[in-house]
Amino acid sequence: MALDEARELGRNAEAWGYTRLWIAEHHNMAGVTTAATSLVISHIAAGTKTLRVGAGGIMLPNHAPYVIAEQFGTLETLYPGRIDLGLGRAPGTDQATLRALRRDPNAAEYFPDDVKELQAFLAPVEPGQRIEAVPGSGTNVPLWILGSSTFGAQVAAKFGLPFGFASHFAPDSLDPALQIYRSKFQPSAQQAKPYALVGVNVIAAETDAEARHLATSQQMSFADLFRGERRLMQPPIDDIETYWSPREKAQARSMLQFSIVGSRDTVRTGLGVLLERTHADELMVVSDVFDPAERLKSFERIAEIGQSLQS
Repeated sequence: MALDEARELGRNAEAWGYTRLWIAEHHNMAGVTTAATSLVISHIAAGTKTLRVGAGGIMLPNHAPYVIAEQFGTLETLYPGRIDLGLGRAPGTDQATLRALRRDPNAAEYFPDDVKELQAFLAPVEPGQRIEAVPGSGTNVPLWILGSSTFGAQVAAKFGLPFGFASHFAPDSLDPALQIYRSKFQPSAQQAKPYALVGVNVIAAETDAEARHLATSQQMSFADLFRGERRLMQPPIDDIETYWSPREKAQARSMLQFSIVGSRDTVRTGLGVLLERTHADELMVVSDVFDPAERLKSFERIAEIGQSLQS
């Protein structure tokens, strides 16, 4: 079961020295089981001891900020000091599903105001405050702003929050977003200086050829996305060229340009180049591998490589 596999990944990630594991909010997608994001976070946090577990992210326009404060205040109460709350403004779904969520399609326009409201509900109760989140008020769950454009960078900088960029699927604005975030950052009670997290696809195998073979599962998923097909991730295939059209190939390569696929040496070199380019404070790794056992091996190799880069 995917949720149990995620929990097993959390246990192993903790042992391998990873800092955090984040769960994304998506709806109406057959290949994603994290629609009830806070529940999945609790499932993984209950199976780990020290790993930070959080939302990467909660799509805030889908929710009332007060409800999110209650949910994540409860998580912080259950797992003190281990919960992160990343916030995005995209719906994480299609327009028809957005209507099923009973949310205003224009809610994304109020994202900065909703972030401020959420912050207030997670802060200590002020004198005369009539509405408080229980649990939630006073928990000060760390907030992150997530984005795939320069808009998120501007919000993160203005509010003095850490910023995570989704370069693992939306790479085009990475460099200007980081520049805007760092140049416009205003210190806050939560964050004294900029802290940038960069998403990257990494598949690490014993050889470059093996890694490229494993990567075809993710490549097929992106081709399916462009076709409007909602399928579970497929087993890797020997020749991806037989699966996608030239246009789908170009689209996938554009979206997956921040992908490092190969042996330990190839991945080490690729991560070094990415860090030199972005000066990221942290990398958030996605390793989309079909077979759970092979996925764990990939994450273990990546952890070993990461430790070698830090030494």
